[in-house]
Parts: sequence; structure tokens; C-alpha cells
Amino acid sequence: MSASSLVRLEQEIAALAGRLAPPPPPMTALEVAAAVGIVPDPWQGALLRSDARQIIMCCSRQSGKSTITSIVAAHQAVAVPNSLTLIVSPSLRQSGELYAKVRSVLVALGTAIPPATQETATTLRLANGSRVVSLPGSEKTIRGFSAPDLVIEDESARVDDETHQALRPMLAVSAGRMILLSTPFGRRGHFFETWSAGGPSWERVRITADDVPRIDPAWLEQERAAIGSWWFEQEFLCVFKDATDAYFRSEDIDAASSTEVRPLFGGMIDAA
Repeated sequence: MSASSLVRLEQEIAALAGRLAPPPPPMTALEVAAAVGIVPDPWQGALLRSDARQIIMCCSRQSGKSTITSIVAAHQAVAVPNSLTLIVSPSLRQSGELYAKVRSVLVALGTAIPPATQETATTLRLANGSRVVSLPGSEKTIRGFSAPDLVIEDESARVDDETHQALRPMLAVSAGRMILLSTPFGRRGHFFETWSAGGPSWERVRITADDVPRIDPAWLEQERAAIGSWWFEQEFLCVFKDATDAYFRSEDIDAASSTEVRPLFGGMIDAA
């Protein structure tokens, strides 16, 4: 056998071995973050490692909650072929912002991921069959989707309860994940109820502005003076505040109720 024939045979064997070799393991979410130059804060790193099916993030403005959630969404699309990720916000413009961050992460990964085969202002489909879809927070517009693998509800405290209730049944068959992220917006609605009484099935993440090293404490004090304590505590300290038009404070209502007092007409109702 000539030397050139031997070289060709070796090349063919190497090519065949490459085709038969098992594919490399998918990137982890932490590896996705590193690949696009994001160094996560400790709480962000914990979130990227979490496999909880239900996560609720009550976080300060500018804490990095949207950035780290975009990593989670991008990782889902890359690591799980044929998966469906839905991004829902109060408006299409808002969900489009998070969608744009997910797209930026995928673009930054470059050749490390399957290329996009469809791309519109609201939908991105990769060659591995995965889709990322951005939707406005409307109960009517989301019912056409079924069995998503990941649902991200951005600005969740401002998404109406009807939309949230329409999202939950979608996960019944897929056993998919749901992530709610928001700053507080009053002691009402599904975001507040889930945070305060959702039970142990929800993994809770609370990050105030004091926990974010990128936010200057001096700027925070100036902001407190500019917008007042009511707004400041809600936007930056993750405090669920009563509505400004409420007649009574929540703590006063709670203090007025008791499980130790027997109803005045309990005997009459029982007798009936």
C-alpha cells in the first residue's frame, strides 16, 4: 500500500471514529454563563445550579434577575432538544426585553450551539428543535401553547392573575419548570400569595439592593430621599407594601382576627 493510500485510510478511520463517538455532554448553565463572560454573584450561581421545578424570585431593581434568568432560558434551549420555553410579561414590549437577552446569550455562544433555523421578533427556533417564544401577559394569547418545558413570568407581580392561572395547567403533562421573577407590587395577587403562602414546593430567592455589590450605598440613600420610603422599600428592599389607597393596614386587619374566639352564632349554625 502506498504512503498516500495509507494516509487516506487513516483519515477515513479517524472520520468514522468521530461519527461513532458519543456526543459531548451538554453545557451546564454555569458553563453557558462563563462562555458569554458573565461571572454570577453567589445567589445567581446557586440559581443556575438549582433543579427546582418552581422558583420565585423576589428581587430588587437592577439586581441582575433578568440577566441570570436569560442564562437559564438559553441553557434550556441548548441543552434540551425540542424544548419549549415561554417568556410572559405584562406586555409584549417587556417580554421582548427578556427575549432579547436570551437571544444575545445564544448569539454570544456562537458555534457552540445549534444554529437558529427560525428567528422573528417573538420566536427563536434552533436546529435542535428547541423554541423560545415571547408573549404578552394576556390569558387569551397564551392558550394556544401546550406542554412547555420552561415558563418564565417576568415582572410577575404585574401579570394579571387570569394569565397566571392559564399558564399553570400547561405544565401538567410536561412536568416543566416555572420561574416567577419580580419586585413586589403590593400585598395582593398571585405573586404575593405564592411568596407568602405558596408552600415548600417553591424555592424562594430574595435579593435586596443591599445584597448587590454593584449598587452604590450612597446612591441608594439619595434614591430613598428622592422617591420616599414607601416606594424605596418596595423597589429596593423587596418589602410587600399595602396599596396607597387601602383603608386599613394589613397588620391591623391581621391583628383584629383570631382563631381563639368562638363565633357568636356558631351554636345556631351547628344546630341547623
